[in-house]
Amino acid sequence: MDAPRRIKALYWVGSSKKDLQTLPDDVQDIFGFALHQAQEGGRHQQAKSLKGFTGAGVLEVVEDFNRSTYRAVYTVSFGSAVYVLHCFQKKSTTGIKTSSYDMDMIKSRLKLAQAHSRGEKDD
Repeated sequence: MDAPRRIKALYWVGSSKKDLQTLPDDVQDIFGFALHQAQEGGRHQQAKSLKGFTGAGVLEVVEDFNRSTYRAVYTVSFGSAVYVLHCFQKKSTTGIKTSSYDMDMIKSRLKLAQAHSRGEKDD
């Protein structure tokens, strides 16, 4: 008999859960499934490393729906947990680059996740 899989805890950083809930239902389903796979130690077929975070274990899932692009960004680098850093609709009309606003948000929330994983208090 197979041993039960250990599921990693899922933590929502900042408004990431509320933001996810504002996205279309089909997008929520895909991102939810991707996060569940990460909790099980797997990786969704659409998950890839987010540029600019080499070695930090920051992944993104990108989904196109109804002529819009949506992204969910998370990390699995801290202990036995998955931290959801940011969920958003890509607003840029040119290129695939993530806006500096969104990148700054991800960096800030990555620091919060790291502090949480170390048991540090929020200031």
